[in-house]
Amino acid sequence: MDISILKEMFPVLLQGSLLTIELTIISVILGTLIGIVTALLKLSKNKLMKGVAGFYTWIFRGTPMLLQLIAFYYVLPFVGVQLSPFQTAIIGLSLNSGAYMAEIIRGGILSVDKGQFEACKSLGFTYLDTMKRVVLPQTFKIIIPSVGNEFITMLKDTSLVSTITMSEVMRKAQILSASTFRPMEAFFIAGCLYLFMTTIFTTVFSHYEKKLSVY
Repeated sequence: MDISILKEMFPVLLQGSLLTIELTIISVILGTLIGIVTALLKLSKNKLMKGVAGFYTWIFRGTPMLLQLIAFYYVLPFVGVQLSPFQTAIIGLSLNSGAYMAEIIRGGILSVDKGQFEACKSLGFTYLDTMKRVVLPQTFKIIIPSVGNEFITMLKDTSLVSTITMSEVMRKAQILSASTFRPMEAFFIAGCLYLFMTTIFTTVFSHYEKKLSVY
């Protein structure tokens, strides 16, 4: 392994890792918002809304993310919808994350004591007020470990957007490997960057998990 080549490749791959982090943060935030709505729909007594939410999670949890990204980027143009690689990545990753977050949030809501729902109802709270003021704040404390796992999973799964020409860290490693014929150095740095990023975010989520568990 050539140290001088490692030094040359590192800045390029570091730049790609910044895009990886950007994609992860945006996708998990949007996925969480989608997950909240979907979880509430799945808990709804309206059969139509419950069915739509169930169908969405069934599709996105039951098919590979790679297939979803390819469908958005390469198939949608045949029906007149043209998306840029970045738009495709954000939409694909967010919808996939939203399906998993929906189940995480739904599980968190169901774990809240039913007596609190009844207490809110007796106080005249609407369903939305109950969720917003009482249930969801408790739910987010409960699901912090699961959200952390989803974040780390999404961080690693962003490598799949290299198939739609997004120049995140994995795509840049592939390009450097092909142009320099030095795959060992390129993928070694990529692996180290992924390990560094996952370690940092795992530590952050562990900190908040411990902090919230005090209360």
